[in-house]
Amino acid sequence: MALSSMTGFSRADGALEGTTWHWEVRTVNGRGLDVRMRLPNGYGVLEQPVREACARHLTRGNCTVTLAVQRQGGETVLRLDEAVFRQLLEAAERAGALASDRAAPPRLDGLLAIRGVLDYVEPEEDEAVLERRMAAMIASLEEALTALAETRRAEGAHLATAVLAQVEEIERLVAAAEAAPARSPEAIRARLAAQLERLLDAGAELDPARLYQEAALIATRADIAEELDRLRAHVAAARALLASGEAVGRKLDFLAQEFHREANTLCAKSGDRELTEIGLGLKSVIDQMREQVQNIE
Repeated sequence: MALSSMTGFSRADGALEGTTWHWEVRTVNGRGLDVRMRLPNGYGVLEQPVREACARHLTRGNCTVTLAVQRQGGETVLRLDEAVFRQLLEAAERAGALASDRAAPPRLDGLLAIRGVLDYVEPEEDEAVLERRMAAMIASLEEALTALAETRRAEGAHLATAVLAQVEEIERLVAAAEAAPARSPEAIRARLAAQLERLLDAGAELDPARLYQEAALIATRADIAEELDRLRAHVAAARALLASGEAVGRKLDFLAQEFHREANTLCAKSGDRELTEIGLGLKSVIDQMREQVQNIE
């Protein structure tokens, strides 16, 4: 199974016994799977089957499913809701009495244009016909979702390639930091000596025990071995996740945050220009990686 993007679009058409329909499915990034539907009146019965079908094909993403239906046979009947219309007439008469001569009486076309007064009603159909149509509609939705999953996997392959290249760049920068001359014991000793010399030149009276503590603290802050070890471990974890082919978007996002934390610490500890530049390079690549993994399912 390959990685999938959370962005995609697909469509599918269908027809059965005088009725045609058209599905459109669109997905964008999301924390979980959020399915939103736009179904015509009278097709609310499809809501649960649509959700179940989406869950079979998708794990994460904001998904919008739109259904358009057109009837080829039968006549649509225009029905007047007489109870609502009578209430409107009574309300209009009362309003006219209150307004007196200051307002024109309501027009019939205006009353009929109010929502709920007139409604288009499809002719009644046999229950077996309805069941066959609903089943055919869900089958064509499955086709659309299958095509959507394929496009998401194709985009996911591109994302995986991009993220892997960024992981390799992180590994290269970690190796550069490991080999930086500023990490040699001699360089650390020289920086430590210079800092201690500044303390002594400032006239600070430090007892030997305090001086030893300060020296140990400076040496600890200068050592980035733990950060480099964790960065290498994160590189190995990222490679394993990319190779798994599962829905690892959330895990990669969390791992990118861990990458960023170690790069920040490296920059904070760096007392050398070259190491600082390497740390800033790490932060830049990691930011790019975080942007990419936001799109992975």
